[in-house]
Amino acid sequence: MPRIERSATVSWEGNVARGAGFLGGDTGSFTDVPFSLPSRLNAESGKTSPEELLAAAHGGCLAMSVAGELTKAGSPPERLEVKVRIVMDEVDGRHLVVGSEVDVDARVEGIDEARFEELVEEADAACPFSHLIRASASVTVRARLNAT
Repeated sequence: MPRIERSATVSWEGNVARGAGFLGGDTGSFTDVPFSLPSRLNAESGKTSPEELLAAAHGGCLAMSVAGELTKAGSPPERLEVKVRIVMDEVDGRHLVVGSEVDVDARVEGIDEARFEELVEEADAACPFSHLIRASASVTVRARLNAT
């Protein structure tokens, strides 16, 4: 895989408690996405948070990795649903991301549960975002096969 570089732009106005900001991807795929401290703490409707974006990034990376492993094994997925929950907690007086909890639900033909779980483990081991998160937090991946 070639070297990949992506960028985003963040603007913020005001203090942390009452301020707000906007996120944008330099590709133009998302622009002016609002975020704030209340959205970070209370899942405020219509605004995102860094944790939600990390969950989406980890889920997207892992979905591609699982699809790749299944395809290499001769059983490309019909459908993958990946749900990621990023957990932040207070540790030694600081707020840290302490875990990423992942559920992979897949519809795949021609594979048994044991082989599927093995391939999901391989995909997790190959996922750059799983590596990144594991540098300072735990990653738990649960896989469920819904064979057709």
